[in-house]
Amino acid sequence: MTARGKYTFRLSTELAARLADYSARARVPQAQVVEAAIASHLSPDAADQLEAALARRLDRMSRAIERMERHTVISNEAMGLFVRFWLTSTPPLPDAAQPAAQAKGRERYEGFVEALGRRLANGQSLADEVSRDIGPESSAGGT
Repeated sequence: MTARGKYTFRLSTELAARLADYSARARVPQAQVVEAAIASHLSPDAADQLEAALARRLDRMSRAIERMERHTVISNEAMGLFVRFWLTSTPPLPDAAQPAAQAKGRERYEGFVEALGRRLANGQSLADEVSRDIGPESSAGGT
């Protein structure tokens, strides 16, 4: 058995209540909880454990950022290909029809911006909508 010394500590009311609550839930003596906490705090590898935990968290965040970057690149590439296809496949308008087409284009663009604003305000995503439209049944039948 290890020799034990007796110490008296003063804790804030809030910390004492948290200690008592934890001790009761864990069904261990408060002295054991305090002893384990002090040992953990004074442990030379506590800093290493904290550093390892931070490194794991940073790695997870880095992977998430890399996925977002990949999705952004794919989205930009898809948009660029669509615009290129649309521009190369749409025949030019005669000069007489230009003013009417420009007016209609402005009207459609304003409608597009309004619809985009509504979707963003409601938290709607085209990717989510397409995923719902495709559904799991169509991916299972295609393989």
